[in-house]
Amino acid sequence: MKRGILAVVAVFATFVILDYIIHGIILMSTYVATAYLWRSPEEMILWVMYLSTLVFSIIFVYIYARFIAKKGTGTGVFYGLLMGLAMGTSMGIGSFSVMPIPCNMALTWFLGCIVEMALAGLWLGLIIKEKEAG
Repeated sequence: MKRGILAVVAVFATFVILDYIIHGIILMSTYVATAYLWRSPEEMILWVMYLSTLVFSIIFVYIYARFIAKKGTGTGVFYGLLMGLAMGTSMGIGSFSVMPIPCNMALTWFLGCIVEMALAGLWLGLIIKEKEAG
């Protein structure tokens, strides 16, 4: 249980920090240029964003802990890469297909998802691993 909670905290922190770097720094000028697509900062509902990130973190950890048989660093990273590829395809490429966002934004969302999930998977593999024999 303690490892699960620690993993959720590590994964959540990873998502929040990397989201800030990706969206708040790297893509900020692109968001400003496409402001007509987004809520204004005053209209944003940040607690909903953080709550959804927390819920996703819990589910991400639960799937790994419950359904991945061979746990470890390599497995965690691989799990993260697969989840990142799935999320990045949906968020980056899928959004690009229906929204007038610039190509660099879609590509950054795609790659950012892969990096975020791989790093979160690394934390999972380090925190929740197979018990050593002995």
